[in-house]
Amino acid sequence: MPPFGPISRRELLRCLHRLGFSGPFSGGRHQFMDKGTITVFIPNPHSGDIGRQLLARLLKQAGIERSDWELL
Repeated sequence: MPPFGPISRRELLRCLHRLGFSGPFSGGRHQFMDKGTITVFIPNPHSGDIGRQLLARLLKQAGIERSDWELL
């Protein structure tokens, strides 16, 4: 996985797929990915990368520890 820091939306989706998440699926305002009972809402595409704070919130939603993210 990439180091913990800014990441493109495409790379985030690729990493979540490697961790067993399926999707992205269309939702109300945001797409989402799921793995069993865990659902992670994916930020809408925009011109910049996903920042560290948003990445931290997404990993918390997914139940992924920062150390696990950096090891994969």
